[in-house]
Amino acid sequence: MKRLRTTAVHGGRDDLADLGVHAPPLDLSTTYPVPDQAAGGRALQDLAEGAAHASSPVYARLHNPTTARFERALAALEGTAAAVAFGSGMAAVTAVVQAACALAGKPHVVAVRPLYGGTDHLLSNGLLGVRTTYAAADRVADAVTPGTGLVVVETPANPNLDLLDIASIVRQAGGAPVVVDNTFATPVLQNPAALGATYVLHSATKYLGGHGDVLGGVVACDEAHAGPLRQVRALTGAVLHPLGGYLLHRGLATLPLRVEAAQRTAVELARRLAAHPGTGLVRHPSLPGADPAGLVGTQLRGPGAVLAFTTREDPAAVVGRLGLVTPAVSLGSVDTLVEHPAALTHRLVPGAEREASGVPANLLRLSVGLEDVEDLWEDLDQALSGPCERNYIKPSSSGPGKLVQTG
Repeated sequence: MKRLRTTAVHGGRDDLADLGVHAPPLDLSTTYPVPDQAAGGRALQDLAEGAAHASSPVYARLHNPTTARFERALAALEGTAAAVAFGSGMAAVTAVVQAACALAGKPHVVAVRPLYGGTDHLLSNGLLGVRTTYAAADRVADAVTPGTGLVVVETPANPNLDLLDIASIVRQAGGAPVVVDNTFATPVLQNPAALGATYVLHSATKYLGGHGDVLGGVVACDEAHAGPLRQVRALTGAVLHPLGGYLLHRGLATLPLRVEAAQRTAVELARRLAAHPGTGLVRHPSLPGADPAGLVGTQLRGPGAVLAFTTREDPAAVVGRLGLVTPAVSLGSVDTLVEHPAALTHRLVPGAEREASGVPANLLRLSVGLEDVEDLWEDLDQALSGPCERNYIKPSSSGPGKLVQTG
């Protein structure tokens, strides 16, 4: 088995030499010729029933070669036999719930908060016909019943960076499938399937794409569980556009370098934020006391590049003073993003339940990008230090512009 960086660069490219190309081709076909209609029909049936490939793709809702390359590459990074890509992270979550619960006839879900707000809302609003029990990480076994079709966890958790012991969750699940949202860690830092997780889920929009310009989701798993996911994808039309597959595959090549660089900066920013008078509680796995179970270095190969912190004043005021850091939802991009979970990503989680899961109203989530750490710190420091008048002097031929603070 090749090492991580090599796999990131070469994964999913095994057919390129036979095609006589160096860069993966982008196949935008919506339909494919089937001169032998009977053979085409058999291929259609195979794909509709969840096969990974057939004698013809037949139709883009069933299969696309460009997307399949991305799937093979992601599976190689996660150490699974297969991966199934979707049009968004939420489409991927939905497919897992449908495959594990509806197709299996087990409409009960056990989930550990906090989760991404969209996932939390999906599990609790009844749209998918499931009943969800929210349990503490050490009480999952108490919540599982014979009708439990799925256990849902996210670690590091969105948005407060809680760390969960995946192997412990799997043991407590008692044979019920476990899905681990691995978006924050990426396969660079964590491989949940190696710890017994049935499904490894990514909002591919985030680190896998890495540039804020592609929407997608993907689930890594064994072939037995991939088949039903493909069935759901074909039936619901939750396909990833081939251009998205192309961009996500390209993003994987630089994923280790991006994650490692952003993580270094996040560690330093977390250290400085923890000492800043404008912050309260700072959450990052690298900080003292943040990892009591010792999961960093065992389950996790690093603390990651997302952190969270509470503010002494109105978080909206802090965000409003930021100049370099972009106020926006999402994460994992090359640029640093900040958002207020209670107002945005976790708005639909009931306030008392959100607070009880460790997501207070004054928490900000920071996704660290690839900028220089000193530039990021200057922006965060001034935003947390209170209001001041700021005048920007435009760049001149004699040198760069600068910020002058008065008052």
